Amino acid sequence: MATITSAGVGSGLDISGLVTQLMALERRPLTILDTKEAGLQAKLSAYGSLKGALSAFQNSVRSLSGVSKFQALSAVSADTTVYTASATSIAVVGNYAVEVKQLAQTQKLASSAFTNTTDTVGTGTLTFQFGTYSGGVFTVNSAKAAQTVTIDSAHGTLAGVRDAVNAAKIGVTATILNDGTGNKLVFTSGDTGAANSLKITVSDTSDASNTDNAGLSRLAYDPAGTLGNGKNLTETVAAQNALLKVDGIDNISKASNMVTDVVQGVTLTLLKPSAANTPATLTVSRDTSSVRSAMADFVKAYNDLNKAVKDITKYDAATKKGAVLQGDYSALSIVTQVRQKLNTTITGLSGSYTTLSQVGISFQTDGTLAVDTTKLQTAIDTNFNDIAGLFANLGKTSDSLINYLSATDKTQPGSYSVSVSQLATQGSLSGVTTAALAHTSGTFTAPFTVNADNDTFSLKVNGVQSGTITIAQGTYTTAAALIAEIQSKINGDTALKNAAKTVIASFDEAGSYLKIGADSYGSESTVEINALDTNTTSTLGLSAATGTAGVDVVGQINGVTATGAGRFLTGATGSATEGLKLEITGGSTGYRGAINYSQGYAYQLDKLADQLLGSSGPITSRTNGINSTIKDIGDKRDAMNLRLNDIEKRYRAQFTALDSLVSRMRATSDFLTRQLAILPSTSNK
Repeated sequence: MATITSAGVGSGLDISGLVTQLMALERRPLTILDTKEAGLQAKLSAYGSLKGALSAFQNSVRSLSGVSKFQALSAVSADTTVYTASATSIAVVGNYAVEVKQLAQTQKLASSAFTNTTDTVGTGTLTFQFGTYSGGVFTVNSAKAAQTVTIDSAHGTLAGVRDAVNAAKIGVTATILNDGTGNKLVFTSGDTGAANSLKITVSDTSDASNTDNAGLSRLAYDPAGTLGNGKNLTETVAAQNALLKVDGIDNISKASNMVTDVVQGVTLTLLKPSAANTPATLTVSRDTSSVRSAMADFVKAYNDLNKAVKDITKYDAATKKGAVLQGDYSALSIVTQVRQKLNTTITGLSGSYTTLSQVGISFQTDGTLAVDTTKLQTAIDTNFNDIAGLFANLGKTSDSLINYLSATDKTQPGSYSVSVSQLATQGSLSGVTTAALAHTSGTFTAPFTVNADNDTFSLKVNGVQSGTITIAQGTYTTAAALIAEIQSKINGDTALKNAAKTVIASFDEAGSYLKIGADSYGSESTVEINALDTNTTSTLGLSAATGTAGVDVVGQINGVTATGAGRFLTGATGSATEGLKLEITGGSTGYRGAINYSQGYAYQLDKLADQLLGSSGPITSRTNGINSTIKDIGDKRDAMNLRLNDIEKRYRAQFTALDSLVSRMRATSDFLTRQLAILPSTSNK
């Protein structure tokens, strides 16, 4: 840049002033770019406001798109110090008299006293089984798997055993209590209820006995044993069930203080026993207030969205000014599409309502939505269950053994017939009858004996290999006790537990044989025994063999063969029912009624909002375009600033040269003037 920034030295020219004025003219295109960018930034802000309003609207409709909102019921206890309550959608409205007579509790078993927590107990394994006590006899709870904890040398102390049991997370808690006589290890069953009492079997590697009162065997507990012979812990708290009296039905026994299956659809949380013969009323009623509130929020969210669009697209006749996005098609189309959805009739419904106006929600002359609270309340009082179909994604089956599970965006609303040609089955393996299994009504003719020659086997469940399954040795008087032991030990196997594979063991009384079935359905459901003890076949009747594999359900939805997997039927790709998923839980083959599938207003609007707010939606497309234009303006501004710098340099250079030229010309003029001034005197001489 030129170094002369003040008036010309020789000419007196105001070079800086001249350059400034010229550059102001040169910068006018830059000012135009700034103005254009400011306008674009204002549009970006407007689209941001529109996006926020649309997101708020989506959040509102999303809360109504699930059927659970319309199935909510409330359950209220008259005495919340005795019990509290909550209800699900299947609860029945009404009043119930509930008296809590006894709380459920967990069993606690305590060891003898140890001087220090670091005292050595022993090494080996502890196997915990859950079940009930009756007359000193332990019966396994077949629903709960046996759990084994290894006690190695690093955990052979009192504290080490505690830590090993707790780290295993097997549903038993170990603690150490000092009662003044010493430190006692206390085992607490993780669940309340009489059927969760503990039997602890020890494999003691620290000495030769598994039942004596020495080494790790000191932690053995068999209620049928004696001290020094397998019953070496002391029961300090007995497991017991909760007892209730509901509507006059007395001594209802439940394993937990959280009772879910006495009053249909209601969960009772028991806190303390009631005063004698003093029931507290349970009131179950529809939670209609949340529906009314959600409806009001929905209407407000739409009106807020409508106002947001109006504010940014309107023309103000009074000020003769248009809003930032006046007449913008992308912004206006959003409300247009939402309004079109709200004005359509919902198809596929089997209920009383198919339009919003039928429940009191309608458009006003100014384009807003309003709620007729009287009409809405009438709909809630008379056909509450049908309101759900207006808003939620809903499937209703006419067959109670067919459950609607889900659908996809490709599933079309409508009423579709369902037929089943094959029900799903579970894979299983059946044994054969043996003399040892002879029985009368499930009680063995002679007690069944499990010994070292028939107590082990291994199997695969759904292709997952188990470890060695070891049945507790001893005598079993009933088939139920033997089956419970077998099922508990199989389901307690580490490999099967890690793979979430379980079995259901049973005894066929008519055929006098054992059966092991996979607790799953379909063609992948299999049971295979691949290793046996010496006398397992001759006594238990089980052989090394592959059982019968399960089969998948086969059927049609809307006359089109559906995809079967286990008990699930899914609508065929390319059909109207594509993605519609049903669960066939039982029943017969043949025609099974219909499934009515509908997509309510909230569901449709939620999906529409996803599209409008998505990467290919109008807001993103417009903002991407605006941001691209702003970037172009920035690039042009940078290029223009470089050019203006060059122009200013050129102007200053030119004016500097002009100033120098004028200065030289002035010097010449002064010289000539002086020379001319002396000419007369020279002439006179």
